[in-house]
Amino acid sequence: MNFMAALRSALRALLANKLRSVLTMLGIIIGVAAVITMIAVGNGATQRVQAQMKSLGSNIMLVVPGGVSQAGVRLGAQTRQRLTEDDALAIAVEIPEVQVAAPSSRTSGQVVAGNTNWGTSIFGVNNDYLEARDWGLSSGRFFDQAELAGSAKVAWVGATVARELFGDQDPVDQTIRVRGVPMKIIGVLQPKGQNSMGQDQDDVLMIPISTLRNRIWGGDATSRLKRVWSISVKVRDGESMKAVEESIKELLRQRFKVPVGTEDPFTVRNLTEILQAQEEASRIMTLLLAAVAGISLIIGGIGIMNIMLVSVTERTREIGLRMAVGARNKDILSQFLIEAVTLSLAGGAIGVIMGAVSTWTVGNFTGWQVSMTLDAIALAVGFSALVGIFFGFYPARRASRLLPIQALRFE
Repeated sequence: MNFMAALRSALRALLANKLRSVLTMLGIIIGVAAVITMIAVGNGATQRVQAQMKSLGSNIMLVVPGGVSQAGVRLGAQTRQRLTEDDALAIAVEIPEVQVAAPSSRTSGQVVAGNTNWGTSIFGVNNDYLEARDWGLSSGRFFDQAELAGSAKVAWVGATVARELFGDQDPVDQTIRVRGVPMKIIGVLQPKGQNSMGQDQDDVLMIPISTLRNRIWGGDATSRLKRVWSISVKVRDGESMKAVEESIKELLRQRFKVPVGTEDPFTVRNLTEILQAQEEASRIMTLLLAAVAGISLIIGGIGIMNIMLVSVTERTREIGLRMAVGARNKDILSQFLIEAVTLSLAGGAIGVIMGAVSTWTVGNFTGWQVSMTLDAIALAVGFSALVGIFFGFYPARRASRLLPIQALRFE
């Protein structure tokens, strides 16, 4: 018996018991759909973390002031204002592995353009901040040195601020008021989207750090000391992030004259490591979800084996008759094995459709990011075929080993 003849015979046997065939395929259908959906959800989570890593910038660390303890009460990070612009300059100059070290400070306030206003975060930065964050301008230009040194009334706006204040108009060369100070927009930042905390990174206005110090804060004590909220450090490609982190800590301990054994008045956060750990956790979760869903495929395979054993018992006389007229053992084996694989593949095909529908449903009704890939589909269908072969082999082998005389006498 050739393959096509065996396939036709298998299809006739399956169609003769349509309801039983459908119920047998149900476990495979649910398993394939579950595997595809779970992998899609896991891939979506991984892609979201990767997008956050990309928006954050590559090889980046954040240096922030440490915490303060008062009367035994620890006030938390960034309550000790000791970092300055000079510290950022020292990191950039004295540590060769550092590409840029960008100081920044922040506040918040209303930004007014004509009759429209919008509350946003206001950052004091320099051009190095955009390089550290891998952040470009979609239009306009960077600050020049005279503007950075002279507290110029110029600003960059994020995509959200530009949209809220100007709609579809080009904001470049428009004048806005920031806490009553008129400023000229010289650039629009490229869209960044949300960060890992769900905050809109495009809802921001950036001005020279000297402008924030002298015109927004009014030259108070913190301004005169050139205190900064944080220092964004970008490490050169190929350099060890851990080694640079230790170099930064050692340099700042020397600058702050920190006694041995005492707490550092600053904190160095390796943001790339944090997000890479999140990405790895997402990958592991994807594998776990796929493994749990794969159990449904195994259960479906057990169902196929049970039904195939029933089918062998019901068709014992037919098997004996086939053998009596010349069918070989391998012909019987291939016939029943093809039936099992056909059930698995048919269930897998229907499961792919159900998986696509469930993936679309999850993405649209829960708001989760999902990503259905051809690799996931191929994995699910391929595994379903292997399940059919594995669980169908024993019934097929049992049928092929029947003796013709005993099979013909079977009642």
